[in-house]
Amino acid sequence: MQFKNTIQAKLDAYLKREGITINQFAGISGVNSGTLSSIINGNRPVAVKQLDRITAGMGLPEGEWYELYIDEYVVNSTPDWRRLGPFLQRCAELDKLECIRQVVRTIMDNISYAQAVFEMGEEWFGQGKRQAAALLYEGVAESEKYQHSERLALCQYRLFKIALGQDQEANLRAAMHFEYFVERLDEADQLNALKDLANIYASLHRWDTVDSLAEKMGHKASIQYHNKYHKVSRRAAQKETARPLCFYILYSHLLRSAVCAEHGDYGQALHYVSRYSDFSWVQERTEEARQIMEQFREWAEANTYLYRLMSGETAVLAGYVDFISTRENEIIPGLTKIMQAANRFGLNVDSIIERFEPHAGLKEQRTLMGKRNMQVTEDQYAVLLFELSVYYLKTQRVHRGLAYLLQNLDLSVRMNSDSAIVGCVALFEQYRHLSSVEDRERYKILIGEVQKTDEKKSGSAAGNR
Repeated sequence: MQFKNTIQAKLDAYLKREGITINQFAGISGVNSGTLSSIINGNRPVAVKQLDRITAGMGLPEGEWYELYIDEYVVNSTPDWRRLGPFLQRCAELDKLECIRQVVRTIMDNISYAQAVFEMGEEWFGQGKRQAAALLYEGVAESEKYQHSERLALCQYRLFKIALGQDQEANLRAAMHFEYFVERLDEADQLNALKDLANIYASLHRWDTVDSLAEKMGHKASIQYHNKYHKVSRRAAQKETARPLCFYILYSHLLRSAVCAEHGDYGQALHYVSRYSDFSWVQERTEEARQIMEQFREWAEANTYLYRLMSGETAVLAGYVDFISTRENEIIPGLTKIMQAANRFGLNVDSIIERFEPHAGLKEQRTLMGKRNMQVTEDQYAVLLFELSVYYLKTQRVHRGLAYLLQNLDLSVRMNSDSAIVGCVALFEQYRHLSSVEDRERYKILIGEVQKTDEKKSGSAAGNR
């Protein structure tokens, strides 16, 4: 008789080969002998806990027979969520992403699974199992792509968040894809989505898009604020936003001030500073709202110094230095702007660099409201490295300037930022004749990494034609 590649056949063959009775294996595995007998005879499906105990009893690695399980109980039978749910949970625990992908592809032809799969994705997303959750969101999104549902938009929002990383081109693609779905989200989720999109576009220096998103977020938040706190006839209870509504209005002004500053309009930037430092209208009285106002008050003080400095009021530099010296998370953004001002107005800031350099490494930044967006932090650090290299090269300290420049090029390659790479290359070529052999060798290696990335892009583009 031909041997069948099934769980029951493999278990039966193992017992016969090892000369072990069902009762003996029950003692070894912890699975009831009656259950084992029913499994071997094909009278009972295997639960994932039983499968794990069986394979452990046989000395096999965890998840060894999961592909067989999928073939028998998902592909070739009617899937039962009571078995599928625990099985998917174990796959996530063991990081067996391919198994999750196979299950989702098989079951999502039946849209009745969408809610259960989505809820499991939300659970995993909250637990930090983001790659596993992405497979569930992708399955739900594919099954509902013609439904125009809020659940579809939420899946796309989660996939956008999961996709974000160090690669700036990948971040741009993720942002552009997700923008289409923002308006389908619940009003409360729209505000957070607009904030997240604006942050990513800020890290990509797409300031006109940042301004548009910030304006939209502020407008929507203001309407919701009016409806919640000033309308006489209250609407039915609405879904709560991730943060108090005042945050989104204030953050809109903060983003728009940053856009004005990037365009060199420091007068208008200061106008927006006055708007996000005015809390007279804020109705919320929670501890979170108090922390939000304290954070925006601090940002307003920092940016008032900054925009005056960038306008040419170099007398405020000492006050700005004292301000950031007591706030570790302001050191990278503060030193970046100080270097830009130094390069713009020919200032000597050697003592300031010496003071802050030990604290100016790339690391996670936190505020009173939690973690700063990592993409923005990395971009800001890349700008700082570039400004430091310009500062030292302009003052004829070539060795140190090129050291910062090559560090910046390394980071820019890892970020896959074409504009930053081009800037580094142009500056290095300008000073190549003054570079050392070691500098040129390091530069050659980094350019090789750029070429490898370009070849991968070209191959990917050719494959998509």
